[in-house]
Amino acid sequence: MEQNFQTSFIPKKPMLREESIAYARPVNFFLIISIFALVTILVATGGLYFYKGMLVKKIASLDNTLSLAKNRFEPSKIAELQTLDKRLSASSEILSKHTTIIPIFKALEQITMKSVRFTKFSYDLGTDKDNKTVVNIKMSGVAIGYRSIALQSDLFAKNKNLIDPVFSNLVLDNSGNVLFDLDFLVDPSFINYKQTLMAQS
Repeated sequence: MEQNFQTSFIPKKPMLREESIAYARPVNFFLIISIFALVTILVATGGLYFYKGMLVKKIASLDNTLSLAKNRFEPSKIAELQTLDKRLSASSEILSKHTTIIPIFKALEQITMKSVRFTKFSYDLGTDKDNKTVVNIKMSGVAIGYRSIALQSDLFAKNKNLIDPVFSNLVLDNSGNVLFDLDFLVDPSFINYKQTLMAQS
């Protein structure tokens, strides 16, 4: 028995074109920033870890070098030099405070006239109200006439290291000579022993 098949290649229903529409997800910027921050932190942490290791090695190397340098010097020699340094500092301090009256005698030798002679000399080291060193000189002497005392007073006034010279208690003796007292101050730097040595050298 023959069966009649009716075959047709033409579809009976219209073909619908199916279009697949892919929906794009919105980009999450916070997720990208978080991932970037995480990667940055991990890289920075790793870098710091290796950098710390390098620093530790470098410090150990420098410490070793310092120990070797210390061992090159003799500890006993270093202690001896430190003791010497302390002694030199102490002697320098003592020297800077030491005074000498030799410059006063040299100044008197240069400015004293032949018609005047001194019979007494005393000095006093003290401090003024501002706690500065004051050198007070008291002298007595004999001069041939009042004119000699006036000229001698002028010579004292010209010397800047002898401050405020005052002639007082002028009295004539039996020979006609004038007895007098003399007071004046001296600039403390003028009798400083260290500065005197420096001036001489």
